[in-house]
Amino acid sequence: MLSRSNFKYLYWSMAQQLAHHTSNGCNMRPGDLLASGTISGPSPDAYGSILELAWNRQRPIELPNGDTRVMLDDGDAITMQGWAQGDGFRVGFGEVTGVVG
Repeated sequence: MLSRSNFKYLYWSMAQQLAHHTSNGCNMRPGDLLASGTISGPSPDAYGSILELAWNRQRPIELPNGDTRVMLDDGDAITMQGWAQGDGFRVGFGEVTGVVG
């Protein structure tokens, strides 16, 4: 795992993003999708992008297999997982993997 962040570090809440989106008259319709984008936490292990993790290409990231990266390369696979939890429960959203290419 290269990074672990938390939705609580989102700069603008989803309600604020929705308000901003609609404040100039742009309607939301069934099926429209809002997304958070990159969520970076306060420490280096919670940075949300390769650009941040590699400190703008100044600090290569060492991968578990020993390779290093300052950006994604063709053929790299990225997997993201997510879940929500509270007192006494945890709901998983599964994972998604994509390959750069």
